[in-house]
Amino acid sequence: MKTTYKGSCHCGRIRYEVDADLEAGTSRCNCSYCSKTRYWGANVKPEDFRLMCEEAGIGDYQFATMSGHHRFCTTCGVAPYGHGYVEQIGGAFVSINIACLDDVDPAVLAALPIQYMDGLHNNWWNAPAETRYM
Repeated sequence: MKTTYKGSCHCGRIRYEVDADLEAGTSRCNCSYCSKTRYWGANVKPEDFRLMCEEAGIGDYQFATMSGHHRFCTTCGVAPYGHGYVEQIGGAFVSINIACLDDVDPAVLAALPIQYMDGLHNNWWNAPAETRYM
């Protein structure tokens, strides 16, 4: 069931609301970006995401296929969300950083299902051999 969550960067400059069913699954990836940022994501459709601040001061980082926009706060550096288009996962998406959701009970976070993806080897549909560090 979808619930409305509020999310933000560390300094509060970036703020958003998202309607998401976190019980439907979250993901962690070992690609070069996600492993360095320890990104923990959940994808939603763009219509379920509402940016509650101006875009000024929000950085945009892209790499490799340029299919994803990794958005970050130019003040505190935290990356609370990203967006892009990948046909294999259903087209347009917004990825919210679970760690940037405000006021979510730690027990709820600990119980969320996580799908591990081997992005490092472009093997997205399978988990890497080792996931304990993710």
